[in-house]
Amino acid sequence: MERYGDRTGRRSLLPEYLYSSRTALLQRHPDSAIASLGGVTQQQQPRRIAGTSSSFLLQKLQRRAASSPSPSPAGGFMIPAPSESGKIQMYSTEYFLMCGLGGLLCCGLTHTAVTPMDVVKCNMQIAPKKYTSIPGSFKIVVKEEGLRGLYRGWAPTFVGYCIQGAGKYGFYEYFKKRYADAVGPENAAQYKTLLFLGASASAEFIADLGLCPFEAVKVRVQTQPGFAKGLADGMPKLIASDGFAGLYKGLVPLWGRQIPYTMMKFATFESTVEALYKHLVPVPKSECSSGTQLGVSFAAGYIAGIACAIISHPADNLVSFLNNAKGATVAQAVQEMGVTALLTRGLPLRIVMIGTLTAAQWAIYDSFKVYYGFPTTGSSGDEHKAPLDQH
Repeated sequence: MERYGDRTGRRSLLPEYLYSSRTALLQRHPDSAIASLGGVTQQQQPRRIAGTSSSFLLQKLQRRAASSPSPSPAGGFMIPAPSESGKIQMYSTEYFLMCGLGGLLCCGLTHTAVTPMDVVKCNMQIAPKKYTSIPGSFKIVVKEEGLRGLYRGWAPTFVGYCIQGAGKYGFYEYFKKRYADAVGPENAAQYKTLLFLGASASAEFIADLGLCPFEAVKVRVQTQPGFAKGLADGMPKLIASDGFAGLYKGLVPLWGRQIPYTMMKFATFESTVEALYKHLVPVPKSECSSGTQLGVSFAAGYIAGIACAIISHPADNLVSFLNNAKGATVAQAVQEMGVTALLTRGLPLRIVMIGTLTAAQWAIYDSFKVYYGFPTTGSSGDEHKAPLDQH
């Protein structure tokens, strides 16, 4: 399978004309047919015609060639990106910022969409004697607060996870590239799972610094009716009662929940994508349609979400407990809840919630990347020598 190089010398399964603008190709390959305007290369410039007004004719031909679509090597036409003049290069600063923007959209939108399930889950974790089952818990919330009660805390959820999503996805792509360059292509290929784990852990560590204050407000609003209506009044009220330090009281448990969650999310997703292309998809990834690739992203995302929910659930219980009980410690939370409750309380609902949420996140994120001309996330398993360039 033919591979193509990027600006750093790394090799990619995608030819550069699939994700490079015509302007960039012209700068790199001024004599090539790919970068030519209207198929007229420097070697094919119109020759001076004797006995005619050749200067005028030449200018007219050049203007017509410049205004016509440029053919691809296969005889088709190159389709410009949404903004051809501002086409973003792979692994540039702009590329990582765009990945962060994709993460902002996919996390902010999906976490806000599942707010009703999150409200019920948090209440089942905090008051298990009252909220004993999933259907019964939904009924209690609606009976006591109406349908609006199911959306308590949507504002801190949206803002917090927009910030967290931007950091998580943007820094993941950044650290994955930087760590791969640091260890070299052979080690990156041999230990790619460790590289995914390291990149995702580094990204989540940073992302949670932005999420933590909003998570604290969200839990308080969702589990203490009457505490506040939302973010605008909840944040000042929490600061007034607990101080600014109260916004980060749950940071360590949040890291304990989110870092393993994200490590599992990205590593499982990458491995699942490779397995699906290797065993279920009948053609190589480079030959699949965008729809097929996004379908693989959704399926792999759901599988990764289930694994994420299970491994991070104990810490999720601790976050809910600590943000609801003023002055409580992790040891006190574990002692009061018990190990069994710590591992299982609210888990079935969280599996459904996180599985759906994670699948939707990957579908939105990869759709965003495809729209801007980048390949979807994940390796097909065919590029053993350069597994990180096709992501």
